[in-house]
Amino acid sequence: MSDPDILVLRQTIHGSDGAELAAAIRERLPDRSVALARTPAEERELLETARVAVGLTIDEELLAVAENLELFACVFAGTGHLPREALADHGVALTNASGVHGPNIAEHVLGSMITHARQWTRAHRQQDRREWRSYETTEVYGSTVAVVGLGAIGSAITDRLEPFDVDTTGVRYSPEKGGPTDEVYGFDEFHDAIADAEYVVLACPLTEATRGLVDADALRSMRADAVLVNIARGPVVDTDALVSELRNNRIGGAALDVTDPEPLPEDHPLWGLGNVTITPHNAGHTPHYYERVADILAGNVGRLDDGEELENRVV
Repeated sequence: MSDPDILVLRQTIHGSDGAELAAAIRERLPDRSVALARTPAEERELLETARVAVGLTIDEELLAVAENLELFACVFAGTGHLPREALADHGVALTNASGVHGPNIAEHVLGSMITHARQWTRAHRQQDRREWRSYETTEVYGSTVAVVGLGAIGSAITDRLEPFDVDTTGVRYSPEKGGPTDEVYGFDEFHDAIADAEYVVLACPLTEATRGLVDADALRSMRADAVLVNIARGPVVDTDALVSELRNNRIGGAALDVTDPEPLPEDHPLWGLGNVTITPHNAGHTPHYYERVADILAGNVGRLDDGEELENRVV
């Protein structure tokens, strides 16, 4: 196809390739021409005329030939890997996929909290042994939850906690903006935000401010029965300090979808701790990923036509 309105670049996410994204975009924008590039040569040729491109990445060499490109829609939430200055110099707007992970990661977080409250891992161990023996459990209902990071994912988590009648505290860079939680703190008040929480949920990006945020000192500020849930990035947590606190029962447990190091080595002590649940950076997996990317893109194509502000604009 020559002169496409929208070009889908080569990509594979969660086992789905660009053909699925192209189909989802065509369904939402039936009056637009949508092309799918399958080779480097096709990418280069079609970028010469495409107005919108959507994909994982685009380099400066490709930008140089993309004379008509007005928008690059990144299918990731993070855009640090992209040549943002070059995009700006070429007059190309950049958007990200912030929000596409909200439903699935929020469900993962709630599932992790319920798993620890109801001790499902212990139930599974006892079932494997065919052991009928009762044990104590707790409830998520009525607890206090600290959500660190109030972006799209943190907000989705907070929304889904509402039926559990929990008290929520949030931590964000600009607490004066408020947020969906009952109270909002800045990162300089991190210890105050987590001190009374039965669950501390990390949903923040990895930055210089958050690297090592949950260190030995922060873990000592947490309740003895608190559960740390990390769906952010592994280095937000000091792993050695976490292992020490868990081994000594100074916090209640941890649900880790991300670790440092990652992948977690087979001989790492976290694997052997009974109060830890580990998933292999899997919270973001969803069969609806491309559908949500296509929803954002379809809205932004209309905004581009009307000269309106783009959703999720980065550059």
